[in-house]
Amino acid sequence: MSEIASDQGALDIARRNMVEYQIRCCKVLEPELLDVLDTMPREDYVPQDVRSLAYMEGHVPIACDQEMLSPLQEASIMQQLNLQGHERVLEIGTGTGYLTTLLAMHSAEVTSCELHEELSAIACKNLSDHGIENVSVIHINAMHPDEMKNHADISSDYDVIVIGASLSKIPEHLTDLLAENAQIIAFVGKNPVVTLIHKQKTATSNIETSICETLLQNMEAIPQKREFIF
Repeated sequence: MSEIASDQGALDIARRNMVEYQIRCCKVLEPELLDVLDTMPREDYVPQDVRSLAYMEGHVPIACDQEMLSPLQEASIMQQLNLQGHERVLEIGTGTGYLTTLLAMHSAEVTSCELHEELSAIACKNLSDHGIENVSVIHINAMHPDEMKNHADISSDYDVIVIGASLSKIPEHLTDLLAENAQIIAFVGKNPVVTLIHKQKTATSNIETSICETLLQNMEAIPQKREFIF
């Protein structure tokens, strides 16, 4: 057996173990989602020098001093959203495109915003390599209201918004992009305690669910309000 085949075999085993011992045992039980996680090669979205970490329950370092969400965080997001295939999704934080791929496989279209140009390029290649054609990756600071408002490829009435970094609160300029009967999922709080929050917006109410507590990198490039000192 060649070294490459041996390494791939080890990754395949690690993927199955991830599903059984990190995902399923934490009550992520949707069968179709588990099948996708069991077959989608997460290692293809991980830098070559840390491919062996692709299935660890932690945050894998990627370019631009960023890190991937953990496998359980990704799976929890997907299960909570319960996408039906018709949704228009806005993702904040493309990274290398793994969660983007999962979202695209379960929705009609995804617009994904990435602050770092290098990561935008990496994600586009990864998406293309895996035949994902219903994603538009935009190099933009999604935390800047004017940039989002004035970008031709950012519209409104998204059925789903996914925010992939920690925020003290969800910005109003993002919630304004939601359609009626839409949902938004985000990591809210301050380290060391950040909560994965799911909000369901209807015409008459907003339902909020706390999914889990975790750790996560803080969102970058949030505009600072000026303080006037007299």
